[in-house]
Amino acid sequence: MSNQMRQKMADTIRFLAADMVQAANSGHPGAPMGLADIAVVLSEHLNHNPKNPSWLNRDRLVFSGGHATGLIYSLYYLWGYGLEVEDLKNFRQLDSKTPGHPEYGHTEGIEITTGPLGQGIANAVGFAMASKFVGAQVNSETAAMIDHNVYCLCGDGDLEEGISYEACSLAGHNKLDNLIVIYDSNRITIEGDTSLSISENIKGRFESQAWDVLECDGHDFEAIDAAITQAKANTRPTLIIANTIIAKGAGKLEGSHHSHGAPLGDEIIAEAKKAAGFDPEKKFFVDEDVMARFRCAIEKGDLAEREWIHRQKTLPLMEQNEALEALANPDFSRIEWPTFDKADATRNTNGKILNAIAKALPSFIGGSADLSPSNKTFLNDMGVYPKGRNIYFGIREHAMASIVNAMALYGGIMPFSSTFFVFSDYLKPSARIAALSGIQHFFIWTHDSIGVGEDGPTHQPIEHLSQFRALPNFYVWRPADGAENVAAWKVALEMKKSPSAFVCSRQNLPTLPSAVVGDASRGGYLLSFDEDASVTLIASGSEVSLALETKELLNQKDIKVNVVSVPCFDLFIEQDRSYIDSVIKPLTKKVAIEAARGLEWYRFADEVIAMDGFGASAPAGQLFEKFGFSAQAIAEQI
Repeated sequence: MSNQMRQKMADTIRFLAADMVQAANSGHPGAPMGLADIAVVLSEHLNHNPKNPSWLNRDRLVFSGGHATGLIYSLYYLWGYGLEVEDLKNFRQLDSKTPGHPEYGHTEGIEITTGPLGQGIANAVGFAMASKFVGAQVNSETAAMIDHNVYCLCGDGDLEEGISYEACSLAGHNKLDNLIVIYDSNRITIEGDTSLSISENIKGRFESQAWDVLECDGHDFEAIDAAITQAKANTRPTLIIANTIIAKGAGKLEGSHHSHGAPLGDEIIAEAKKAAGFDPEKKFFVDEDVMARFRCAIEKGDLAEREWIHRQKTLPLMEQNEALEALANPDFSRIEWPTFDKADATRNTNGKILNAIAKALPSFIGGSADLSPSNKTFLNDMGVYPKGRNIYFGIREHAMASIVNAMALYGGIMPFSSTFFVFSDYLKPSARIAALSGIQHFFIWTHDSIGVGEDGPTHQPIEHLSQFRALPNFYVWRPADGAENVAAWKVALEMKKSPSAFVCSRQNLPTLPSAVVGDASRGGYLLSFDEDASVTLIASGSEVSLALETKELLNQKDIKVNVVSVPCFDLFIEQDRSYIDSVIKPLTKKVAIEAARGLEWYRFADEVIAMDGFGASAPAGQLFEKFGFSAQAIAEQI
């Protein structure tokens, strides 16, 4: 393709993006205009099928700078993913297909939700890791069923975020040679020049993390093409430092930080169009020759997928095809659920459940942020990533969660991540994206309360249950014993559009009466009851057995008591009112007990016995006594 044609295609992207932002009177024109030349060349390399956005062996394209939606939607419109001109005109408007930041499941072709800077880089690492795992299961020495690349467009802000350090370090360690990150180095931030806040050697940083680093003029088509071609041939992950000018082609605002997050203005856009040989009066204009070349993506992608399918059918790949089928269609009926008949920590029962699931489902994979011996998340006899199913994430909580989000969206993988519950703080942004995007990511969080004991208040989660229970479309399970733990997993595996978190104890918990535990599948149930009870005790996790002990003491005082276990507050509040009232009797005195902040329990309870401080360092038993979580203390209050 001639560079003259490439220039016309790039300018078309620039003015589509500028028109979108201007029409919305909101948005970010600078990055799309600066990246337009790179986008045109990348279009020539990208292996994707607009007719089937879920084709497994497609290249993945992640926009870590999610604010550059003017570029994103322009490309998906031009490539033929179903967006129309009217969708571009409705940019950032209510119920449009073109929201302010890209949303997975909302706009066809968007691989993952980005917006919080740095997330997309870790997501790209996750897609690359997923492809290496699936490839290890289905590729052979003579035929590769999975051999695509993962591209990520990022900016200065992405690389300043700590998550990018974590993720890129892990990518280099795992030699992800199919990962290509293109760094839009325009040296501009919202506040001005990047020299105001960053002066590090980006090239040296990535080389020290075992990456190959290339550099090019981000507006020289031949140089961009050469860099991407070389990156595809490299044997390590590659960073392409593309030196660009923000708002390239925008006249007096070219290169200015004022072009980052505000409309350029009709006058400047008209002048820019005129300078590029475009009609300044035409908005959202795409010439026929430009559209024809971009829309080649449809035929090219359809042919690539057909060849891939043909390869599956004609080559001797029976074992690989069977492996691919097993990954894509997990059979939950094959899981041999463990049973539990003695006191144990729920981190231990959860570990046995993880192993039972992994034994039955070849798609079940995960790891811990350097805590698998404590989290009990190691999958026995399952090997180590990429061929095996135990991933060593290292102490990289935020990157871990973002990586697993992408792995869950890749296809054919059901992944989990794990750390101490208190360190969920480090990965909260990724957990929020999982909930917002409807990603089936299994979070394993152990050491769930002051029961952590001697490690003290820095390691004792207090506000965390309330925080995650407040998160929409996020299901927090805090099982009271192994049976509730099994019930939780049975529900979570079927929740295809929601993340689930399993919050487990360090200390041993007694088994509950088994006859009624099955009701845990509705989030909460009546565990023990008295006729004409005047008090209802509500609890989760380790406090359920405490509630049962308290009931015994109150019964000795002729006070009739019901005990309700709520392993999943989020699921319980979704039940109809008649069920909730059958569990928590409205006419009783309702008291919630939880060794955490517990503010959400006021939705049901008249009184909440909870934590008002941060805990302390001592053996767990002493801490429960000190903070009033003993049957005697609670019975006296009631």
